[in-house]
Amino acid sequence: MSAAAFVLAIDQGTTSTRAILFDREGQARATAQVPLTQIYPAPGQVEHDPEEIWRSVLHVGRTVLGEVGPNAVAAIGIANQRETTVVWERAAGRPVANAIVWQDRRTTELCAELAREGWGDHVAETTGLVIDPYFSATKLAWLLANVPGLDARARAGEVCFGTIDSFLLFRLTGGRLHATDATNAARTKLYDIRSGQWDEKLLDRLGVPRAMLPEVRDTQSDFGESEVQHFGAAIPIRGMAGDQQAAAYGQACFKPGMLKATFGTGCFVLANTGTNKVVSANRMLSTVFHQLEGRRCYALEGAIFMAGATVQWLRDGLGLIASSAESETLAREADPKARVYLVPAFQGLGAPYWDAGARAAILGLSRAASKADLVAAGLEAVAFQTRDLLNAMRQDMAASGIAATSPLRVDGGMTVNGWFLQRLADILGERVEVARNAETTALGAAYHAGQATGFFGDAAALAKAWAPARAFEPIMTEAEREARYGGWLDAVDRVRSKGASVP
Repeated sequence: MSAAAFVLAIDQGTTSTRAILFDREGQARATAQVPLTQIYPAPGQVEHDPEEIWRSVLHVGRTVLGEVGPNAVAAIGIANQRETTVVWERAAGRPVANAIVWQDRRTTELCAELAREGWGDHVAETTGLVIDPYFSATKLAWLLANVPGLDARARAGEVCFGTIDSFLLFRLTGGRLHATDATNAARTKLYDIRSGQWDEKLLDRLGVPRAMLPEVRDTQSDFGESEVQHFGAAIPIRGMAGDQQAAAYGQACFKPGMLKATFGTGCFVLANTGTNKVVSANRMLSTVFHQLEGRRCYALEGAIFMAGATVQWLRDGLGLIASSAESETLAREADPKARVYLVPAFQGLGAPYWDAGARAAILGLSRAASKADLVAAGLEAVAFQTRDLLNAMRQDMAASGIAATSPLRVDGGMTVNGWFLQRLADILGERVEVARNAETTALGAAYHAGQATGFFGDAAALAKAWAPARAFEPIMTEAEREARYGGWLDAVDRVRSKGASVP
């Protein structure tokens, strides 16, 4: 067992970068966070500056290590926003363009083309995903086609592709390691999650040279060491996972049937399906939960693009609230009889609709409607979408002989909002438990790195240590719950693109 006192978790998210030092009890002992600039080149397009991401990682890492010293750290674990696509020069490590963020919809037409060509079944069977601009594959194809000279450089082996984890690992190790883990590879729509290999048919169709792809390793693995210049010592990097898989691991969802929901910029519901790669009849995603010693554990997942981002829009776009915290206060002032619906399809609809052509709308307005009603509708929309996901996911699991467990474990920034959590329990009609440690994504990355170095115990020990901080029971009547949900389904139907959905 390591004599070091901490594990360093780097959580590189969509809107911010965090670094957290966790002790042997899984308690956060030092935290640093910086916001990340969102770049919007055109409607439906979202980018990040990879150099800003890199600087943010160095800043937060150095900040927390300044409190204890780098020699007190047993290992580094990395969790990251998934699907966000980066291409950089192999020799110098310089990005060739801004990163295309997971929310970006610029490849909608390419996805429609793939659907028309009949690629849907192949994508589902091999990658577990659906054809949608959300994933990395078409973003990479767009960069290869639109950055001058990039395709030729890629075929010459001069550039690297990766998701954020891979880019950070390359930089941290001084370019010695171009690798990713199975959870992140599974989100590219280029990776066969059954065989654990890159899919040659998809690579060929999208014109992606094999030479630019990273090596795929276990979630807990030897990912080299950080160069001394970065943090003051060579620290082993021993865990990497996509943020939602990391959050489920931090929530100790170790048994098949266990579910968690993370409410951050988007909302992501993930269910452990064990060794069973469930084929969804309801357009849920099959993905890799983790890979340990070459053995893959699978999960079902549903994604909502706009969760906390809806609250941000109410604040920054409409100016209805001065801060995210104010949304709870205003929601409590809303008319409980109001039937105002906000469908936040600003970038299309995610699971289970996967409608890239859907557009946002506010429905049910009357002259009596207030800004409190609009804010409450924004929060309630997240609860409705969560129910959409859970309904579909539980049907798929039941069809595969997996019993979904209850209650739902939740984490993420929106879980500080008590009104939202009560409304979530009401709309779901079930108990909702809030993680005691709000930073479950970072904790999951720390667990992976810590287990790989003997810092933390096995899954049974981590599961025993899990406990909720708060729990919410439904208090809404079933009649009201079903009436509200029925209104939501009608509202969604009104904003759906007619005949333009991408399967």
